[in-house]
Amino acid sequence: MNTISISDIQRNLHKIENFDIVEIVDKKRHQVKGYFLDKKYHDMVMELFNREHNKKNDFFNTLKKRNINIDSSVNIDNLMNEMNDGLS
Repeated sequence: MNTISISDIQRNLHKIENFDIVEIVDKKRHQVKGYFLDKKYHDMVMELFNREHNKKNDFFNTLKKRNINIDSSVNIDNLMNEMNDGLS
C-alpha cells in the first residue's frame, strides 16, 4: 500500500490520482490518519457501511424488545464482538 503525508496532499493533490488506495499519515506524530479510496470503491464501501449499520440497528432493536438499556458510554462494537465470541 502506498503512503502519503498530509503535507504532500496539501502541496500535490494530484499524487493521489494514480492510486486506488493510499494510507494518509501525519509524519510529525507518526500516526495513520486515514485512507483515501478511489471513487470506484464508493458502492462497495457504502454497502459495507450499510451492512454494519443495519447490524447495529438490529442489535439495538433486539435489546429494546427485551427492555434492556445500555449506557451511552458503552462501546457497541466491543459489546457485539464480546457477545459473538461468547456464542461461539
